[in-house]
Amino acid sequence: MTISDRHRRILDAVRQAGQLGVPQLAELTGTSEMTIRRDLEQLAEQGMLERFRGGARSLTLRGEEPPFAVRAHEGQDAKRRIAAAAVDLIADGEAVVVDSGTTCLEVARRLGPRRLTVMPLSMHAANALTGVPQLRLLLPGGEPRRDELALTGPLAEASLAALRFDTAILGCCGLTADGLTAYDLADAAIKRAIIASAHRVVVVADPAKFSRTALAFVAPVSAISMVVTTDDVPEDDANALVAAGTVVHRV
Repeated sequence: MTISDRHRRILDAVRQAGQLGVPQLAELTGTSEMTIRRDLEQLAEQGMLERFRGGARSLTLRGEEPPFAVRAHEGQDAKRRIAAAAVDLIADGEAVVVDSGTTCLEVARRLGPRRLTVMPLSMHAANALTGVPQLRLLLPGGEPRRDELALTGPLAEASLAALRFDTAILGCCGLTADGLTAYDLADAAIKRAIIASAHRVVVVADPAKFSRTALAFVAPVSAISMVVTTDDVPEDDANALVAAGTVVHRV
């Protein structure tokens, strides 16, 4: 593989993933980690990507959301750990609104045995909670997005505006010190409505979401009560969120 081919492969991989570590890129290209570090320095100097300690991230806004079926199989262990920690934050008797997305679906699956009032914002989560004893299930209106089955539109927003929740479990497509972002404009509007309806907002996000920016701005970090993520989140990213005004809980 020539240097040019290797650089092209690195750029394509980083752009697709949002960010990648040096070991991953070394395995991908079949070269040493020392060579990858030199490559990343060169590409960063050319303005092709952003270098951080241990890897690199894309400078391109990601405007397209990967399919739900693909995301559902990515990072399953991390999502389950995040979901379990988020559910531990919820007390019996609370009213909870659960956003759409694969990590939020894992949260919904773990709410079943609890004595709660829950309103899910996706049909996937609604199916997971249907018929569960003790749990009071509230179904919003709205139009389901294809494949994602997230409920969006004026009916979903009106359902949220009519209620007040103790806790919101919120997903995101990108999370930086500048705020939360989403791929879809209608999804961003629903997320803003979720935030407005809840006393406490808990964002569940795997480390891949950190330092990634999607198309539509949702809210500043100051609107978030807590972020639940895994303990391998980059230290700089976690510290930036704390400095911006939220709590980062690592599991």
